[in-house]
Amino acid sequence: MCQHYAELFFSYLNLFLQVFIALPHQKRTPELRHDLRLEVFNSKTAELLSHHQVEIKQEFPREGWVEQDPKEILQSVYECIEKTCEKLGQLNIDISNIKAIGVSNQRETTVVWDKLTGEPLYNAVVWLDLRTQSTVESLSKRIPGNNNFVKSKTGLPLSTYFSAVKLRWLLDNVRKVQKAVEEDRALFGTIDSWLIWSLTGGASGGVHCTDVTNASRTMLFNIHSLEWDKELCEFFEIPMKILPNVRSSSEIYGLMKAGALEGVPISGCLGDQSAALVGQMCFQDGQAKNTYGTGCFLLCNTGRKCVFSEHGLLTTVAYKLGRDKPVYYALEGSVAIAGAVIRWLRDNLGIIKSSEEIEKLAKEVGTSYGCYFVPAFSGLYAPYWEPSARGIICGLTQFTNKCHIAFAALEAVCFQTREILDAMNRDCGIPLSHLQVDGGMTNNKILMQLQADILYIPVVKPSMPETTALGAAMAAGAAEGVGVWSLEPEDLSAVTMERFEPQINAEESEIRYSTWKKAVMKSMGWVTTQSSESGDPSIFCSLPLGFFIVSSVVMLIGARYLSGMP
Repeated sequence: MCQHYAELFFSYLNLFLQVFIALPHQKRTPELRHDLRLEVFNSKTAELLSHHQVEIKQEFPREGWVEQDPKEILQSVYECIEKTCEKLGQLNIDISNIKAIGVSNQRETTVVWDKLTGEPLYNAVVWLDLRTQSTVESLSKRIPGNNNFVKSKTGLPLSTYFSAVKLRWLLDNVRKVQKAVEEDRALFGTIDSWLIWSLTGGASGGVHCTDVTNASRTMLFNIHSLEWDKELCEFFEIPMKILPNVRSSSEIYGLMKAGALEGVPISGCLGDQSAALVGQMCFQDGQAKNTYGTGCFLLCNTGRKCVFSEHGLLTTVAYKLGRDKPVYYALEGSVAIAGAVIRWLRDNLGIIKSSEEIEKLAKEVGTSYGCYFVPAFSGLYAPYWEPSARGIICGLTQFTNKCHIAFAALEAVCFQTREILDAMNRDCGIPLSHLQVDGGMTNNKILMQLQADILYIPVVKPSMPETTALGAAMAAGAAEGVGVWSLEPEDLSAVTMERFEPQINAEESEIRYSTWKKAVMKSMGWVTTQSSESGDPSIFCSLPLGFFIVSSVVMLIGARYLSGMP
C-alpha cells in the first residue's frame, strides 16, 4: 500500500556564532559554521524518516559583521536533496511519494539579488549582525516619543535585529545594490524568499514571495493589514518594488524546476520559530513553546488578538495556515545567545571538545559555585533591548574551574528564559503552568532540569525534537491542492512528552535568579556606537595615522620644492 510523505526541505540556518563578532581585538576566523538540515516526514504518523545535515561556512569580514554566501546556501540545498533522495532509495521509499516541500528559515537575515542573472549582489546579512547600530540610533531620533508608529504597526522595536535596517545599509553602502535598484533589477528577500525564487526557476520565472511570518520580521510589514506599509517603507527609504509578494504560510507557491524533486510543489513557508510553534501544536490561545538553538525563542499564541507587550516582548505573526484562513499572533521573547555560548566555550576557550561534553562537566560539580555568566555577545535582546551590553563572567574565586563555568553557561540559558517568561506572564496575565520545549539543546538533561528549577514549573519535551522541521512539513502537507496532512484538532494525535519537575525549593530559585539580575546590570553600558558603518574602512578613521600620513606628504612636497626638483 502506497504511503504519502510530506517532505520537509528545511533551510533552518543554525548560526554557530562566536563571541568575537562583538568583542574587539580578538582573533577572527572566516570559516565558522552553521547547519542546513533536511528532514523527511510521514504525513500520516509524523514519523521522521530521514535526516541530512551539512555545515556551511560563515564569514566575519569586520568586527560585529556576520555574513553568509547565498549561493553556497542554495548549492547546499540541492546537495541535501540529492543525498536525501539517495537515502530514501536505500530505505526502499519511492521518492514519488514525496508530495510537498516546506521551507523554514531564520527570519531576519537579508539578501538582495539580481532578478535578470540570479546572482546575489552582496552576501546575506545575518540576523545577529551589528553593523547597523548607528543607523538605528539616527532613525530613532526621527520617531516622535509619543507616536512610535514603527512599533505600533510592526510590533517590533527599532533594532539591528530586523531586516529593514540591514537593507538600508546595503542600499547606502553597496554600489552593486544601488545600481540594480536604479535599473529595476534588484529583488529583496529573507532566506525563504531567496530559496523559493531560486528553486521555482530563478531568473527564468522564479516566484518572488514570502509568507506572513517572515514578512512580519522585516519592520516593513503592517501586522494589522497584512501588507507592506507605505509609511514604513518611506521612513526607511526602501523602494517597495523590490519587496516580495506576501502569501499565507500554507499554499502552493510554485513547483521545483530542477533536481531530483522536479515538479514537487513548494507549499509551506514559516519562519523557524513559527514553525516550531506549529510543530509543537500550540494552536490554542495561551499555549507557548521555547526553542533552544543558537538563540532562545519563547513564543506564546495570543490567538487572533494582536497583543502588545509592556515588558519588552515582541508582537509577531504566529502563522496563517491557508489563503482563506485567519491570521494568528504571538508574543515573543528573543534571546540572542543560547546554544552559541556552548560553542564559544568549545571553539574560543577550548574547555570542551564537543558541545555534548558540557553536560559531563556541569554534572561533575552540580553548581556554579557563585559564578554567573551573562553571554551578551551581541548586546541584550528581550526584555532589555540594550545594544551596549557585552558578555561578562563574574563571581569568580580561586576555586572556580572550568566545570563551574560550564555550569554557569547552562544556567545563563535558563535565567534568560526565566526573564522572558516573567515578562510574558505579566503581559498575558495568566502564568504558564508548564513550558513546552524543543531544539537541539533539549537533549541536555542537566539543562532541562536546571530550567525546571529556575522557572519553578514543569518543563515538557516532545519525544520527537525536530519540531521546527515538523511544523514546516505540516504547513506544506496541509496546503490546498496537496491535502496529505490535516491540521484539524480532532486529527492531531497526542505527542509523547518527557517531563522535568522542579527539584529545589522556591526560595533558592529566587535567590539564584536575583543574583543573576545583578550580573545582567553589570553587563550594560560597555560599548558605544562606532563612528563608521561604511563598507570600506578608511585609514583616516585613526586620527594619529591620518595626521602622520598628511604631514609626511607635506614634508615630501616641501623637500622636493627646496631641492629644486621638478
